Amino acid sequence: MSFYSLAAFLLVIISVVNAGQKVCPGYGFIRPPTKCESSCTTEKDLCPSDKKCCFRVEQPCGFHCIIPKDNEPKSGTCPTSESMKDNPYWGLCDGHFCDVDNDCKGAEKCCSNMCDELNGETYKSLIPYTSDMKTTKTFLYATIDMILRYLSEMNEHDSPVIKNGLRTPDEYRKMFTFEVADEGMNLYDILANCERILETTVRSGHPRFINQLTQGVDMISFVGEIITSSINANMFTYEVAPVFNLMEESILAHMREYCGWSNTKSPLNNGDGVLAPGGAVSNLYAVLAARHYAYPNIKKSGIRENLRLAMIISKHCHYSLKRAAGLLGIGTDYVYEVDPDESGRTSAEKVEEKILYCQQLDYSVFFVGVTAGTTVLGAFDPIEEIAVVCQKYKIWLHVDGAWGGSALLSPKTKHLLQGIDKADSFTWNPHKLMSVHLQCSAILLKHSNVLMRANQMLAPYLFQPDKHYGTSLDTGDKTIQCGRHIDILKLWLVWKARGNQGYAEHIDNLLENAHFFYETICKRQPYFQTVMKPPFINVCFWYVPPSLQNIDPTTIEYKQRLDKIAPRIKERMMTNGTMMVGYQRLDDYPNFFRAIISNSATTKEDIVSMIDEIHELGHDL
Repeated sequence: MSFYSLAAFLLVIISVVNAGQKVCPGYGFIRPPTKCESSCTTEKDLCPSDKKCCFRVEQPCGFHCIIPKDNEPKSGTCPTSESMKDNPYWGLCDGHFCDVDNDCKGAEKCCSNMCDELNGETYKSLIPYTSDMKTTKTFLYATIDMILRYLSEMNEHDSPVIKNGLRTPDEYRKMFTFEVADEGMNLYDILANCERILETTVRSGHPRFINQLTQGVDMISFVGEIITSSINANMFTYEVAPVFNLMEESILAHMREYCGWSNTKSPLNNGDGVLAPGGAVSNLYAVLAARHYAYPNIKKSGIRENLRLAMIISKHCHYSLKRAAGLLGIGTDYVYEVDPDESGRTSAEKVEEKILYCQQLDYSVFFVGVTAGTTVLGAFDPIEEIAVVCQKYKIWLHVDGAWGGSALLSPKTKHLLQGIDKADSFTWNPHKLMSVHLQCSAILLKHSNVLMRANQMLAPYLFQPDKHYGTSLDTGDKTIQCGRHIDILKLWLVWKARGNQGYAEHIDNLLENAHFFYETICKRQPYFQTVMKPPFINVCFWYVPPSLQNIDPTTIEYKQRLDKIAPRIKERMMTNGTMMVGYQRLDDYPNFFRAIISNSATTKEDIVSMIDEIHELGHDL
C-alpha cells in the first residue's frame, strides 16, 4: 500500500511563528528554527544572541504549496475552511513546505491549511462531546498526516532508527512534561506532543532495526488496528463482538490445520484456542491447561501437600514457562531444565532421563515444554522424538512456537516442526514472523473444551445460559482475562490480503536474507566469527577487532576481552542511532550479536551496510 493511498485521510495543519520573539516555536506545526551554530541541549549552552536552543524538526508540518482554488498563478486566493469543508484532503501535495509564495513552484501559492484553529480547542470540541464533526475531522486528519510522514521517513533506508540517537532518561524528561496537570491541554498541544513522540521514538519498523523478534509495520495490519480502535469492542461475548468471534473461530481453526489437528471424523473435537496478549500469556495458558487436564480437582481444592507436581523444559526455552510455574503455585524449584546440545536442541533421551529422575523423587511430571525456534539461537527441538517419550509416560507436550511457529507456513521450512501433530498445545505469535502488529499471539490446543473447564466461572451478568444464540461463541469464560482486546481483525485482514501462498513467500524471503547475512559475515573473517550456522532466521556472531585477532581464542583473557566488545559497539550504535542489533551471553559464550531479519523491508543492501557499520564502530576497540 502506497503512502498516497493512505493519504486520502490527510489534512495538514499549520501555525505561524512570531519571528520577533525569541521563543521556541510550538512543536510540530512550524518550519524548523534556525539551528544554533553548535549543538546544544539547554538554553545555557552558547548560541548566537538571536538564536535559541530549540528541539530540531527536520520536516515539520506547516505551510504547504498547493494550487489556489481559482487556478491563477501566485495572485490567486488560498482556499478557506468554509470553501473546503466538503473536501478535507485539499492540503495533500508533494510534501513541500513554504514560507512565502516564491517558495512554491509554478502556479502554486503558499497557503495555510488552517489547523491553527485547534490552538483554542479542547477535547470537548470533539465527538462525543459535540455532534459537530468539523474539529474532530481536522484533529484526525492532522494526526494521520503526522503518521504518514513518520511511516514515510521510517522506510527510507538511510534514515536513522533513532533520530539523534538514544538519549538519557534526564534528557527525555526535559523534552517531555510527563506529569499530568489539573488543567487539560488544548488540541494543538496534544498534537505537538504526539509529533514529538514520533520524532524521538525508536523506529522498530525501520529496515535496519534488527534488534527484536518483532519488526516492521504492515500497512494492512495498521489499518486493522485503526478499525479495531474505532470500534473499541470487547471479545468476551458473541453479542457484543459477533463478527470478530466468528473471525477468530475461523482463523484459529485454520492455524490448527497447519498443526495437523483437524479431525474430520469428529468435528466436535477439532481442538481449541484463543488469542492472547503475547507469547508469555499463551505459555501460561498451556501450563494451566496441562495441569487441569491431568489434575482437574486442583481448580477447586488447590494443590495438596501430598501432590508434588513437576515440569520439564529446555534450558534455552523462554523464561515465561518457568514464570508460569511460579504463578500457578507449582514453584520454580520444581521446573527441571534439560541442557541442550551444541546446536541448541533438546534431545529426547535427556528429557526421558529427567522424567525418570523426577519419578525417583516421587514427583508427578505433568508438563514437558519444548521450543520451535529458541529466542537466541533459533533452534528447533526434535518434537517428533520427544512426543514419543511424552506419550510413553502420558505427559502433556507443549511446543512454544512463538518465534518459529510461522515456519509451518512455508513448504521449505515446515519440516522444522515435524511431529507438531503429536503435541497437545502450541504457542504461535503472528506478531513476530507474520508481521502482524503487537499484540497477537495464539494458544492452540489439540483437545476441545480444556480451557473452558479450567477457567469457567459462569458469571451470570455476562454468560447467561439461556441466550437466544447459544453460548458456544462466548469466549470470555474460557480465558483468564474476561475482557479481551480485538486482536483478530488485523491478523485476518493480513492473511486475507496475502493468502497462504503470500505468507509462504514471505517466510522464504526472510530465510534468504538471513542466509545472505550469514554468508556475508563468513566472508569477513577474521573480523566476524559466527556462533553457529543459523538453523532458522537468527544469525549469531561475534565482532573480533584487530586487537584480539592475535590472542589464543581458547584463553580466559580472550573470552573476557571479547565479552566487552559487543556492549561497547552497541553503546556507540545507540549514540549514532543509525541501526539496532541486540547482543547477549548464552551458556559459556561471551557476549555476541544476534541479528534478526524478520522485516520484509530489509534488503541485502541494508545487510551489507549494517555489517560495514559494525566494523566501523568496533575496529578500534
